[in-house]
Amino acid sequence: MAFSFRRMSTRALGLSTALAIAVAPGARAQQNSADNNGKEELPPKERLAAETYVKPPSAIERLVTAPRENNVTLDNQSPNRKSFLKLQSEGMPSVQTFGKPHYYLAGLQVDFKANRARVLTTRGSSGLEIVDASTGKSHTIETPKGASVSSPQWSPDGSKVAYIANFDDASRLYVADVASGKSRQVSPRALLATLVTTVDWTADGNQLVTVLIPDARKAEPKRPAIEPGPLVRLTDEKKEKTRNFASLLRDPFEKELMEYYVTGQLATINVSSGAVRKIGAPEMISAVDASPDGKYFHVTLMQKPFSYIVQYNSFGTSDQIWDTNGKALAVVATRPLREVASPDDDFFGPVGAGANDSLPRNIAWMPNGQGISYLQYDPPPPRGAGAAADTADASAQPGQGRAKRKDHLYQWTPPFDASSKKALLESDNRIGGVLFTDDAKSVFVAENTNGTGHVYAVYFDEPGKKYTIWRVRGLNATVTATRGFGGGRGGNGADSLTFYQNPGTIVAKRGRNGGQVAQLSTDGKYAFLEGTRYFKTWQDSAPHGFVDKVEIKTGQKSRVFEGQADMYETVTAALDDDFSKYVVSRESRTQVPDSYLRDGASGQFTKLTNNKDYTPEFTAAVRKRIPVTRADGYHFMVNLTLPSDYRPGTRLPAMFWFYPYEFTDQGGYDRTQRTNNINQFPQAGPRTIEYLVTQGYAVANFDPPIMGANGRMNDNYVTDLVSNLSAVLDELDKEGYIDRSRVGIGGHSYGAFSTVNAMVNTPFFKAGIAGDGMYNRSLTPNGFQNERRDFWEGQKTYLDMSPFFKADKLSGALLMYHSIEDQNVGTDPISSIRMMHALQGLGKVASLYMYPYEDHGPATKETVLDQWARWTAWLDLYVKNAGKPKDKVASE
Repeated sequence: MAFSFRRMSTRALGLSTALAIAVAPGARAQQNSADNNGKEELPPKERLAAETYVKPPSAIERLVTAPRENNVTLDNQSPNRKSFLKLQSEGMPSVQTFGKPHYYLAGLQVDFKANRARVLTTRGSSGLEIVDASTGKSHTIETPKGASVSSPQWSPDGSKVAYIANFDDASRLYVADVASGKSRQVSPRALLATLVTTVDWTADGNQLVTVLIPDARKAEPKRPAIEPGPLVRLTDEKKEKTRNFASLLRDPFEKELMEYYVTGQLATINVSSGAVRKIGAPEMISAVDASPDGKYFHVTLMQKPFSYIVQYNSFGTSDQIWDTNGKALAVVATRPLREVASPDDDFFGPVGAGANDSLPRNIAWMPNGQGISYLQYDPPPPRGAGAAADTADASAQPGQGRAKRKDHLYQWTPPFDASSKKALLESDNRIGGVLFTDDAKSVFVAENTNGTGHVYAVYFDEPGKKYTIWRVRGLNATVTATRGFGGGRGGNGADSLTFYQNPGTIVAKRGRNGGQVAQLSTDGKYAFLEGTRYFKTWQDSAPHGFVDKVEIKTGQKSRVFEGQADMYETVTAALDDDFSKYVVSRESRTQVPDSYLRDGASGQFTKLTNNKDYTPEFTAAVRKRIPVTRADGYHFMVNLTLPSDYRPGTRLPAMFWFYPYEFTDQGGYDRTQRTNNINQFPQAGPRTIEYLVTQGYAVANFDPPIMGANGRMNDNYVTDLVSNLSAVLDELDKEGYIDRSRVGIGGHSYGAFSTVNAMVNTPFFKAGIAGDGMYNRSLTPNGFQNERRDFWEGQKTYLDMSPFFKADKLSGALLMYHSIEDQNVGTDPISSIRMMHALQGLGKVASLYMYPYEDHGPATKETVLDQWARWTAWLDLYVKNAGKPKDKVASE
């Protein structure tokens, strides 16, 4: 269902009302007087039929609304390393906030009243808190009443915090003094925070860089009362395969509206006086980064033409260097509108990435303030030129067979002319990323070539010499500002010892001029590697977080810290350059994560936070890992959760919650399991399906494998789905955990799609819960999930996998829910509407709940509680009490 810019509050409510299930007057009256006031719980059938928000059983409501947001994670560290910043939250957002009228403009969500991105309205924090890094003592920052807080940024010296205060009608800049906790408005000027949603300090701490609403801005464009003509779409011989975007520009008026809401005035604001200095004329600014001395700005501009078939993040851009007068001194990179993928592009990857891979990338200010740095790949030779394999792309199919190309790290200094650009280093392989040292005299480089990750250091006074930090076959090398070991779902690389000997990533810190730089020891000889050590016996051995000290020029390592075996410990921040003191997060299966200050010399821990287990009844649930083997020999794991008072041998009604993934072999599946953490504190959020154990259910949560040849896994989707579910039922039945005559199944998104497939292809399930799903694959003709073939290449598979075409075979009672503003590609709400229409005509037991204002994965308190109310009612009727006389169930 495509939504235009029109106000969602009006349109969403209209659609919701049209789809609502009819309610008897008596039931509606009882609901309004009882459930909305929270005085009593409605019977299941009345909960299901209610046309206003209802609440679940009290045990579920308590788990959903537990104030887990009060727990502290110490990771937002001040530049002086003396404090941490904590964003305070009021918990789950309200539908009142989400329902504020907004526009959709090619994927950009705009709170038009306040001239900001909708996310600043719906996801702002309620306040700020400062936590002392040595003692854990905290104090609250005073923030303006009636405003939420977004994008807090430490000043360079750590004495202040700048943030955006979001009022109902505008967003404005505030600065807080860390010591006193007092805040003040820097300027009364309202921000244009639609694309630039953060605030930036200059390196001297005197100025804030932001984008304002332009002076003398005209009134918002208004749609003509009478349409001026038809909607026009044209295509030609080019193959323009795109995703199923929920939000696209509709017509010339919406193009005009988009330009209006992204055109802003770049400005600096003096923190002390509030004086505003305008930088150039208003432009469509999507990003800005000031140079350390505040004399230049790296500005990214959105450019025309706009498109009707891709979203705004595929529109053209221009990266430019401006001076303080707004004069463009240089154009670093210009990326055109990306509507058509090149032959080397993966449709499911960034649109047009392959076509622009020789453009400057990773543009950033040098940490020493001397101009910018960027990476640039040599342009590809004409097709057919050269026979040598491109070593940079040799691991990826699209790049094979092309001539070898070099990658370069450049520095470009003022005045940003042709003579002030120089190459700092050159590589025969494509560079994945770089991380400078604070003095910019050396850099750490990550490369990945033919499946081998390589991290090395280069000193610029030793040109051509590389000092290897680590080189490992089967591991992905990254040099980033983020902590931890990357590698995707379950980690990447072959299932070999190399994975379990993870060397870690370079530890970064904030540079003296801003940005991220490598953390070196005070003598400059050592860097630090941080990561997680995994074990092949993950069923018995939990991962260990670690930090290594590595001598840069020799590669020799010594371990600074490694987590214990009986709990999960990771370093979240260093309090000095030598790692003599650092903050460690510690947790176990029964201990909620808390932060501790560790003294490296003495080994002593000082507790800094006092987090709580807000859901102890859920923590106490019985958890088991059940290995399951299919009839064809493939095996996988099932996470089974049972009530805390479960007695062995008791057969319970069960709920399966699942999400299939595609693999080419058993090893591919096994690699997803090796990062499991037996010492992790039980994860709990508002929509954790395992809360059903409080209602007497056994909950099986699993990701069953779909196996097949590369590119054709889905040819086996239906047979493998049935085989997986049969195996789980048989195993849990054999172990005596479940009553297989009372089993439900559910999932979200692709899990919802698979839920309905399970119910039309098997007779196993009494009921299903399917949320935000797609049930007719002809509505996603250019591919979906990991299916790369289009509908015409894999038509039989598309049709076999579409439960809509087998709706007459549905067994069990199906509850569907769908977010009316679902922006996920491939799960258009029309799928649920048409499926409900089909089931109605077929006389199947079904329901559909359409939630206003929500996106893919509901977020507001009212919606989530309502979902739980209806889920529990549905399962109680059709699973827990399956086989009971209907009149008896209705009265319970």
